[in-house]
Amino acid sequence: MESLLKTKDLSGGYGKETILRDISFDVAKGEFLGIIGPNGSGKSTLLRLMSRVLSPQSGEVSFEGKDIFRMKLDQFCKKVAFVPQDTLVNFSFSVQEIVLMGRIPHLGRLQLETKRDFAIAEKALSLTDSTYLKDKGIDQLSAGERQRAVIAKALAQEPVLLFLDEPTSHLDIGHQTQIMDLLRKLNRETSLTIIIVLHDLNLASEYCDRLILLDQGKIFTDGTPEAVLTYQNIESVYKTVVVVKKNSISSRPYVMLVSEEERCRRG
Repeated sequence: MESLLKTKDLSGGYGKETILRDISFDVAKGEFLGIIGPNGSGKSTLLRLMSRVLSPQSGEVSFEGKDIFRMKLDQFCKKVAFVPQDTLVNFSFSVQEIVLMGRIPHLGRLQLETKRDFAIAEKALSLTDSTYLKDKGIDQLSAGERQRAVIAKALAQEPVLLFLDEPTSHLDIGHQTQIMDLLRKLNRETSLTIIIVLHDLNLASEYCDRLILLDQGKIFTDGTPEAVLTYQNIESVYKTVVVVKKNSISSRPYVMLVSEEERCRRG
């Protein structure tokens, strides 16, 4: 498969502190890639480096064969969108206004939105089942509705690559499933390439086609959910005892925690 994004010997962090070291991998067009790992392993830092939020201390990130830091920002933003973990908005914009902000990289300086921009925004709202929300204030929405609106904004950029940083972390189980079902639908029906950071190993297993497991700023393993989510890998990285079974419906790995009391009871 054709490579869309590539990291080579990538290292980075904050100030003089290095969080990630020597990260190298390729992402093919149309992949649904999950990045997992314990707190402090570098998941969000990696996403910020790949999306130009952070500059690397060393190494390279290339998109469509070009160094992302040598691309013009508007050209990069026309093809790459980022959904942050915190989707709170401090002003009471309508959902339609929020989604139209995704068209900014495609507009000239001081240029107003055209009929085409409004049509693209409407399509993004439709794809995320958010059309009924378009006239509501963003601050009037539930967490799940707000997340869909922010994803619609990202889709209005017409990206070929979508980054998401823990988009389900503040959602209940029903909204988590809705968001992940939406992302899988977009991935399969529009060939949108998705790179997502997830805490929940079972969500990652169920929805991602490939997983990268980080540990202490390095890639511990990279592969299919079946190859990555073994009890040996999880216990080694997360320092806890788990049981990994096969989901009887999807056949994907399913991770179950084992409490200290239960471990002691079973000797």
